[in-house]
Amino acid sequence: MKKPLSIIFFACFVLISSVAAFAQNTEIYRVGVGDVLDIRLLNSANTNSTLFTVVANGVIELPIAGGAIKVAGLTTEEIQTRIAAELKRRAVEENAKVSVGVRQYVSHAVTVTGLVVHPGTRFLRREEVPLYVVLAESQLRADGQRVAIMRGDRPAQILDLRDPATLNTHIQSGDVITVSSRPEEFYFIGGRVNHPGQKPFTQGITLLQAILASGGTPRQASLVEISREGTDGRLVTIRFDVKEIKSGNLEDPKLLAGDRIEVGR
Repeated sequence: MKKPLSIIFFACFVLISSVAAFAQNTEIYRVGVGDVLDIRLLNSANTNSTLFTVVANGVIELPIAGGAIKVAGLTTEEIQTRIAAELKRRAVEENAKVSVGVRQYVSHAVTVTGLVVHPGTRFLRREEVPLYVVLAESQLRADGQRVAIMRGDRPAQILDLRDPATLNTHIQSGDVITVSSRPEEFYFIGGRVNHPGQKPFTQGITLLQAILASGGTPRQASLVEISREGTDGRLVTIRFDVKEIKSGNLEDPKLLAGDRIEVGR
């Protein structure tokens, strides 16, 4: 049954909007409690900067604008507009030119633990930043090979640092990032090989390499079966002809950790 075009267009619109919002979060910063703002009135006789801390209820005390101004959750551009509007409303300055910057970033924090040189709290300067920004500041150790990201009450997201895409994972305020070593992994090979058994798994190892690492096979052995767990937990078995792989007619398949290899006749 075909879906109405209106539903398809709506789904595409939602997807595009989500991607745009996700990208925008890496470009903006919304001020929060504890941040210190540098506020200047550029067309005032006194252009010296004045520092204001965002207090617990999300406001700053700006006497020239009448006191408390709510700034939490706003960008610096939005705060500039709000202050200028308040100065105009109070007849302090008709066309006030306000400059607002963040002097100290405090409200957006993440925690980094595990195999890094400098564990502890890291402060973000955007709503979201790529993981590599946080790891660069914390200095990833050579034995750090995977990362667990805890976000709120969600289950931890476990990622492999060998995967380049992992370093571009977006990190948000409140995340807890734990770097650990990768647990030792194995594959298993049996049948007509000289040294069967459990073997250490190395990322990228192929079927022929695994057979050679097991001492090779008798000349007449050509059929090989690889069994691995499917998404439902059941084993899925694929058969390969070693002669076809060696001749270049078939690609030498890469193994996965936990593969069971049976070399036949």
